[in-house]
Amino acid sequence: MQIDAAVQEHGAEAAETAAEGFNAGEVIIEHVANSPIDHPLIHLPTIAGIDFSVTKHVFMLWVVSAIIFVIVTAAVRRYVRQERLVPTGFMNALETLVEFIRDTVVRPSVGDKWVGTWTPLLLTLFLFIMVANAIGMIPIFEVLGLLNHWVFHFGEETFFAKLLHGGSTVTSNFNVTAALAIVSFFTIIVAGSKAHGAIGHWKNLVPHGVSPALAIALIPIEILGMLVRPFALTMRLAANMTGGHIAILAILSFVFIFTEMAGQAVGMGIGLAFSVPLAVGISALEIIVVLVQAYVFTLLTAVFIGMAIHAHH
Repeated sequence: MQIDAAVQEHGAEAAETAAEGFNAGEVIIEHVANSPIDHPLIHLPTIAGIDFSVTKHVFMLWVVSAIIFVIVTAAVRRYVRQERLVPTGFMNALETLVEFIRDTVVRPSVGDKWVGTWTPLLLTLFLFIMVANAIGMIPIFEVLGLLNHWVFHFGEETFFAKLLHGGSTVTSNFNVTAALAIVSFFTIIVAGSKAHGAIGHWKNLVPHGVSPALAIALIPIEILGMLVRPFALTMRLAANMTGGHIAILAILSFVFIFTEMAGQAVGMGIGLAFSVPLAVGISALEIIVVLVQAYVFTLLTAVFIGMAIHAHH
């Protein structure tokens, strides 16, 4: 009996120690996931089974949109007020970006006739995804968390403390990337309808000159292809942005894991020799991924729009 009691007591102590120890999985999920269900920033009622509460990623959507709107509007208005036509500074960089998207992404895909129609939408997609990806690379809320721990000491129920829960990369949320892909999906349909008419667009699903028997077999395949495109856009963007952050956090977690296992000196040695250099290298790659993923999403959307417009080519 005494042995059983001692074993149970030791097991309880070990479980308590493990619970209080560093949990790498919990930390990683906390940094990449949306706000927990019990920590929304603003509680709103559930309508038709949909919870309209404002979460961390909803808040970051507003932040990204506000940043783009304010910066671009201010730069354009300042340029308009100037007497000289040659842009300088930030406006010069913005104009270069606009021309790059228009001339190397949109024009080759949709043609000269439609370049003015679809450049604004595709440029908006590119800017939003790029800025959202870039903000996710900046440890804003980690710094705010340290300030809250050492300086502010806000309670868990305050708006500031709730803001610290969840990740800041909205493009790692599959709901966000799915919404962007749905925009692309309906844009493709609208582009095809504008170019060939509502009926003509759907008739273009099957190539001209195909026998009726083969056309019947091709229709479900083409419809499936239409649905696969937004799914591919959704998964590619979200998976790439989530994977990079998980890799960095997992590598940095080695510092705390080895600290618990072998002491602070070993943990610091692992950090200096392995975790920090490798995390810095992956972060440098993530900077490239930020730009590449925005470019790929925009390019594929432009290609799909061009396929709907130039269906017979």
